Amino acid sequence: MAITMGSFDLNWGIVCAAYWKQGSPLDLSHNPEGAASPDSMRRLVESARRGNAPVVWAQVRYNHPQMLDGGVQAKKTKTILAWQDGDTRGLDALMPGLEPQPEDVLVLKRNPSAFFGTTLSTELRLLNVDTLVICGVSTSGCVRATAMDAVCNGFRPMCFVSPDEVKL
Repeated sequence: MAITMGSFDLNWGIVCAAYWKQGSPLDLSHNPEGAASPDSMRRLVESARRGNAPVVWAQVRYNHPQMLDGGVQAKKTKTILAWQDGDTRGLDALMPGLEPQPEDVLVLKRNPSAFFGTTLSTELRLLNVDTLVICGVSTSGCVRATAMDAVCNGFRPMCFVSPDEVKL
């Protein structure tokens, strides 16, 4: 998802049940910080909306029956099958309070970066965004890849971490 405040934008991935559903290969609900992260994300989204900042969501979606649109990642990481059209486990269900609204921008992606192979850079420029506040679930994967590509595309990325998650 991406939220824009004046020249700021919050970039955000669709937050789905795969990370908090028991039995999911991606379940992190046993981790206290992980279990608390949807509430932190909801607060961030609510703040952005109160500030009239645009919100942009990046959603993973694969639609080829043999996952050819998943590339090498589909061969290496079978967990991405959760985002294939027709998967019946419901792991791609959106988390309550973290659903795109009609006024939001939704970018479909197939790679860890929300920029690679998408219209994100163009849409952010049309919104006059120069700074991104990025948050999501997979910090070492999608958040990092998006932050790096943000820099490569001329944006200033900031990654959101809940104060509850910081250990000193």
